[in-house]
Amino acid sequence: MKKIQRKVLKHLEERGWDTLKPGDIAKSVMIEGAELLELFQWENPSLDEVRKNKEKLEEVKKELADVFIYALEMSVLLKLDAEKIIDDKLEYVAKKYPAALMRKNAKDGSGSGSDSEYWRIKKAYRKGK
Repeated sequence: MKKIQRKVLKHLEERGWDTLKPGDIAKSVMIEGAELLELFQWENPSLDEVRKNKEKLEEVKKELADVFIYALEMSVLLKLDAEKIIDDKLEYVAKKYPAALMRKNAKDGSGSGSDSEYWRIKKAYRKGK
């Protein structure tokens, strides 16, 4: 992860973009995320369907790369360790949404987001803030 963060910083510095404002980068993350989402507008293909659709997969790769790059730009310019913040968040989510419970209640292909146990936990955490 450090190697890719150095590449991102070099990319920014070479272009004079190493003073971008965090809000502008956040906007770019969301714009690129919307472009990724647009690839699935009016359809909801399965993982297998997307994997088999070479054209769709290429478009997904491009938009996903844009999201990743902007997110890494934010971490680099704020001097955050991307690997650490990802590890910390995964650890937090593992405690918040225990794998055994989520797997037991997850509906096929839907993720846990449609599960009532997921929403119960989410509401409880929101009240605790």
